[in-house]
Amino acid sequence: MKLSRRHLLQGVGASFGLPLLEIMAAPAAQPSRIMIVYAPSGKIMPYWTPSATGTNFTLPRTLASLEKHRSRVTVLSGLAANQGNALGDGGGDHARAASCYLTGVHPHKTEGADIRCGVSMDQIAASHFAKTTRFPSLELTCEDSRQVGSCDSYSCVYQSISWKSETQPMPPEMNPRTVFERLFGDASLSPAQRAARSSVLDLTRSETARLSRDLGATDKRKLDEYLTAIREIETRMAKVSPVTTGAAPAGIPTSYREHARLLFDLSVLAFSSGATRMITFMLAREGGLHTYPEAGVPEAHHSCTHHRNDPDLVEKVARINAFHVEQYAYFLDKMQATRDGEGSLLDSTVTLYGASIGDPNVHDHNNLPTLVAGGPVKGGRHLAFAKNTPVANLHLSLLEMAGIPVSRLGDGTGKLDLLNQL
Repeated sequence: MKLSRRHLLQGVGASFGLPLLEIMAAPAAQPSRIMIVYAPSGKIMPYWTPSATGTNFTLPRTLASLEKHRSRVTVLSGLAANQGNALGDGGGDHARAASCYLTGVHPHKTEGADIRCGVSMDQIAASHFAKTTRFPSLELTCEDSRQVGSCDSYSCVYQSISWKSETQPMPPEMNPRTVFERLFGDASLSPAQRAARSSVLDLTRSETARLSRDLGATDKRKLDEYLTAIREIETRMAKVSPVTTGAAPAGIPTSYREHARLLFDLSVLAFSSGATRMITFMLAREGGLHTYPEAGVPEAHHSCTHHRNDPDLVEKVARINAFHVEQYAYFLDKMQATRDGEGSLLDSTVTLYGASIGDPNVHDHNNLPTLVAGGPVKGGRHLAFAKNTPVANLHLSLLEMAGIPVSRLGDGTGKLDLLNQL
């Protein structure tokens, strides 16, 4: 028996893909994937930037949780989101930071309906991947991004980093249960069925049993690990809140750590099942009001970032910065541990962690906090590029790594020549 990579496990109210199994026809090459993790509102840059370039450096405080992935991580300095600067438009650095990050385009300043920005690099990738996946892309977040009203003197829609067209932002989803139902549910699932089932796996039990009988030992183990991961996520979501009988899923964890890790775990499953090859994840929104008691910071994030060099506030921002990176390190752990063909998911996925504000106290869009990990990138280095090198150049390079030939993106001036030689 041979299975297609697009084989689905289906049942009444469930439909989801399988991980890459030995029994499947081997693809010509492992599918390239891209993950963008956006960590907003700036960093305490001395705690982010290694003191030396090249390979002989120590990971600073904020990046310390990445030590076990050091050989896969490369820190990039000198990149800039030049289109996040005012350029005559006055205030609004947080709104511009989000909307220009993946587009390289200065957003049209408005609080009305006449929004205009540019196509983001993730949506260029999504368009390329669309023929081979169930979902061209997923957009995730841990903090609600309002889509109406005024945010930082711009329309709130500019809080999106993902743009399908100049006038169509892609709002991120923050509810893990909604994401789960999108990946593993089915449009035919009624509210009563959702409330009655103990697991989405119940709906595919007979088909799973038939498939398992024809699999070898290695494939059986991989299928079992995949289904176990799905069930574990369901169990964790059930602890947040029971499945409702309403049409829409409900329940967001009160713990930021659990919220972020649920969304990261769902991202791993989305990649491993071939549901999508492009994900953007905003850990919070620009200028957001999220608090981080788990990191020892009960105050709102944004208010702390205007620290005016107050040591207490600087310390609180540093704690939030490190806490965010810890969640990303968890994601890298899961990606490295998940087998995909002859390697791991991390081997076939290039990830970017960064944002378009450096020093939050001055809303600096230069020398952005940026690192890449996974995929074909050789890690263990700190590279410093020329001042004000457009971050769009990095995005062009990431697209090229994924086999997507793009010559122009926003204010980009060309690919980063050294990236493939790291």
